[in-house]
Amino acid sequence: MARIILKNLLRRKIRTLLTVLGVCVGVTAIIALGALADGFRAGYGSMMSGSKADLVLSQPDVMDVSYSAVDEAVGAELAAMPEVKAASGMLQGLTQAEGEPIFIVFGYSADSFMLDRFRIKEGVGLYEHVPRGLRGTPVLLGSAAAEVMDKQVGDTLRVTSTTYRIVGIYETGDAFEDSAALLRLEDAQELLGKERQVSLFYIRLKEPHLRARLEERVVREWPDLKLSGTAEFADKQSMQAILQGFVWVIGGLAIVIGGVGMLNAQLMAVFERTREIGVLRAVGWSRRRVLQMILGESVLVCLAGGALGIVLGWLLLLGLSQVTVLMGTRTGNIGLGLIVQAMSVVLVMGLIGGLYPSWRASRLPPVEALRYEGGSSKVRRLPVGGMAVQSLWQRSTRSLLTLGAIGLTVGAILALEAVVRGFVASFTDMATGTQAEIMVRQADIADATLSAIDERVVDYIGAMPGVRSAAGVAFTGVILPESGVMFVLQGYAPNEFGIQRFHVVEGERLTGNRQILLGRLMADTLKREVGEVVELTGMRFRVVGIYESNIGWEQMGGVTTLRDAQNFMGRPRKVSMIGVKLDDPAQAQAIVHRINNGIPGVYAALAGEFAAEMPDVQTSNAMLDGISLIAIAAGGLTVLNTMMMAVFERTREIGVLRAVGWRRRAVLRMILRESVLLGLLGGVVGIVISFVMIELMKTSASLGSWVDPVWAWDIFARAMLLSLLLGAAGGLYPAYRATRLQPLEALRYE
Repeated sequence: MARIILKNLLRRKIRTLLTVLGVCVGVTAIIALGALADGFRAGYGSMMSGSKADLVLSQPDVMDVSYSAVDEAVGAELAAMPEVKAASGMLQGLTQAEGEPIFIVFGYSADSFMLDRFRIKEGVGLYEHVPRGLRGTPVLLGSAAAEVMDKQVGDTLRVTSTTYRIVGIYETGDAFEDSAALLRLEDAQELLGKERQVSLFYIRLKEPHLRARLEERVVREWPDLKLSGTAEFADKQSMQAILQGFVWVIGGLAIVIGGVGMLNAQLMAVFERTREIGVLRAVGWSRRRVLQMILGESVLVCLAGGALGIVLGWLLLLGLSQVTVLMGTRTGNIGLGLIVQAMSVVLVMGLIGGLYPSWRASRLPPVEALRYEGGSSKVRRLPVGGMAVQSLWQRSTRSLLTLGAIGLTVGAILALEAVVRGFVASFTDMATGTQAEIMVRQADIADATLSAIDERVVDYIGAMPGVRSAAGVAFTGVILPESGVMFVLQGYAPNEFGIQRFHVVEGERLTGNRQILLGRLMADTLKREVGEVVELTGMRFRVVGIYESNIGWEQMGGVTTLRDAQNFMGRPRKVSMIGVKLDDPAQAQAIVHRINNGIPGVYAALAGEFAAEMPDVQTSNAMLDGISLIAIAAGGLTVLNTMMMAVFERTREIGVLRAVGWRRRAVLRMILRESVLLGLLGGVVGIVISFVMIELMKTSASLGSWVDPVWAWDIFARAMLLSLLLGAAGGLYPAYRATRLQPLEALRYE
């Protein structure tokens, strides 16, 4: 049976190859992106286990340790407790460095036991005597980062707007840490805008059984902090789940599209081999044996696509590891578990995709199968439409499957683009809703929530000629443990113009600290009313009012005073963004230029353009481009496979047309018209699918409030253009191949 299956696949090399490639695209996406996510998770696990610490003290329920903020003074009190052998503060942050949109930095104090983890390969340690000539703020660079960024001891390293001197190259054996940089704690605090703050404390106990007693003491002393085991802390990093979800969304989309192509190919194989299957049944093959043969072909194709996808995923990671240090990118992150996951997915896909074709083949009556001459026994014609329409109609099963593949490709891209535009529009509404003409953020940041601007800059801008007033806002997000929903927290000074845009429908506005305004949807989610208390990562706020907003994600959040938000974020006297109102809005562009050229470390833009230039949006657009590329590759292969099968199936028909005088150009136009028509119809299906996807996203508790799509004519125009290009590109080679068929040979084709 195995030889027969292999022989059948090799007889149709082009179809088999195209189907294998369709499956391969999805597996490549799963392997490459899954390795990034697994590297991120493994990095935290290795960092925690390699610390040789027993416990971790941090701010609870944050998305990632980079967002945690703990007062540095806690360290001295912690170290003095009788249960504690040693305590070490660590500050971690996401920044931008030379050519790296997301770059991780760590900060440790001179007495930290964690410094033993960093083995110096070249140069000197961070707190050792710096050799003469190496002037400047010292930094240690991880070996992987040094290799990718082509840096050596003595070189400079620019992180955001600050330049550091590389005094040493370190290695820990963990790709996550080796792709980062190590700063003195005070330098990291200054860089990240977290003066006198750390992300967490590593704790070593004198004896393991003292943990329970220490937990009681910590709850009593610092109720707004959480004590966790190192493994437990690593597993609860929400960013891992977000990355893993992203992996399966992209990989799953490509796998589904490839699966449709595989189902299409197997169905066509059954139609094409109807007489062959009849012969096999006539000579004694049972239905089960026929089913096993067709199903075996499907599974083998998928396994071959999976194997090729693993190799291509490895090569893709190898290439990425040469140009970026993002999340410790390297081929070593491809573990056995990830390979088993990917191959399990394609195996299931092979079984599902081959089940119906194999069942159909097994149900063919031998006598009818032997009489089969190709095509349908009854010609079905539409009352309207030319040759291209009639041809697609005659092969309705194949056409529907191909429309599904194109529709999924176009629909996914269309839905995601609408969501990204909605994200930009909501931030633009937020900026313009304050009546500010200019918005300001920190320059060269990896994420808007990481922006940290000194409050003195607010005063400086407010005193500039032509500026009526300037107001700072603090902005961050936190994961609610009971629901897993993202809570967006904004902080404003109660008397500033920015907070006036919130329409309070119940209660009153903020008048002091430890008060909060809740968005209507969040109040309903948490079942809180005016006068009740809300607890966020250990901090308690009294609900004084409930507001409504036309921005979905603002409804799923809350507003506190600026001081409370700064304390919550661990950034005293820092703001995330600054809104600027002018005496004369016509002077906005000139003042933007003055701010950008006169104040280092900040970036100003017109309020209407601010959101589109945020690093979050640029990252989202890059992700959208990546998803589009993967989807287009999978969808394009499906169309190509379909049109190739159409040419093979109609070889004799094309031979007849050539024999009666059709020129090659006419044959080419016929095949191209069919493929283009498929593309255009697929675009219409894609538009419908995009609306369905949006509605499904809205039903998600964690995503629904962030999904507020913006539909515009140019989105639909691009979707139809994409579908047209998919059809044309997929039909180009099959059309060319059809024109090369010789009439006599085509007429002899069986």
